[in-house]
Amino acid sequence: MNQAESERLGSLFEHLGYQATDTAENADVVVLNSCVVRQSAENRVVNKIQVLRAFARAHPDITLAVTGCLVNSDSAKLKKDFPHVDYFFKPGDFPPWVEKPEATMALPQKPSPATYVSIIQGCNNFCAYCIVPHRRGREISRTVPEVVCEVRELVKRGSKEVTLLGQNVDSYGHDLPDKPDLADLLKELNTIDGLARIRFLTNHPKDISDKLIDAIAGLDRVCEQVSLPVQSGSDDILKLMKRGYNTTQYRRLVKKIRDAIPGAALSTDIIVGFPSETDFQFQETVRLLSELRFDTVHVAAYSPRPGTTASRELEDDILPAVKKERLSTIEQLQGKIAAEINEHLLGKTVEILVESRVKGKWQGRTRTGKLVFFSDSREYTGQLVKIRIEKTSPWSLQGTISRTK
Repeated sequence: MNQAESERLGSLFEHLGYQATDTAENADVVVLNSCVVRQSAENRVVNKIQVLRAFARAHPDITLAVTGCLVNSDSAKLKKDFPHVDYFFKPGDFPPWVEKPEATMALPQKPSPATYVSIIQGCNNFCAYCIVPHRRGREISRTVPEVVCEVRELVKRGSKEVTLLGQNVDSYGHDLPDKPDLADLLKELNTIDGLARIRFLTNHPKDISDKLIDAIAGLDRVCEQVSLPVQSGSDDILKLMKRGYNTTQYRRLVKKIRDAIPGAALSTDIIVGFPSETDFQFQETVRLLSELRFDTVHVAAYSPRPGTTASRELEDDILPAVKKERLSTIEQLQGKIAAEINEHLLGKTVEILVESRVKGKWQGRTRTGKLVFFSDSREYTGQLVKIRIEKTSPWSLQGTISRTK
């Protein structure tokens, strides 16, 4: 979400006549886009703003602005804490010194082959550990015609793939007058000429419908990849987290998705060291991951976020060393599982959308989101190509371009 918003801001400034610069010393405007999903991230943001204090003093003519999830409704306090910052504006908004632009002004002239499109802001779930609803507010969906128009324009400018974004993308449309849902939006986007692939992030297990699963299975441009954050394998911890489902329901959902979409790649998120998590409860998470065998697992150690239910009502009673050990256990387990899953692709041919060239190698992703590298002297940016996989690892694949006679 932050990456998408940064790209839109950069494109807007270009439309207004600005040029990007690599150094703040050469800038007329400096915008810091903040992510504070975890306390460590917020600490880095605050430290960066403090570093900019001396910079702002030395360059009084520069406009300094901060956006992103650090900016909540109490902008007066932020201004008091950081008086050297000229403007604070909420995530997803436009800079306050700029008149609200036309929708296409904030779109890049030459998008990358794979781009992000925000379709819903905010979240209504209020999971116990999560700061997002307190910073981004309640859910607000964009209309289907607005999203379709933006995606059409991005395709005209060079995009081949879009990833639809939302803090809880499955809730899309419930606040709109005609109540469209994500499946309805996917069907509309699936008809756009020139659009090769559609992805979406991030899902909430309690909100994924049979209609959405059927849409993924039946629409040819929607990728067979589903993000399904479970957070814990313990029902007791899930209840404390206020996630709204238990592990039995979650396992049924995974089976339903895999039955309907053969070969689908599933990813999940895990929080270790949530308040009161026992060794047994942690091992329940290990067993769930070992059983369900996800393609990707994003794991983080719990950190209290002021303002959340968990920070108010639960003691952060798991020692840092224990959190670190549990995190390492999950990482090692998932490395082994991912290596075994990817090893099955050895010698097979996969289709990737080439996104860029990095250190002399082309890189792109399969429909299931696996990162693939190959070497070739010709230009492939934005092309769909077939790659024969010759080397696998837990995190990426390598191969050579497959040439047909």
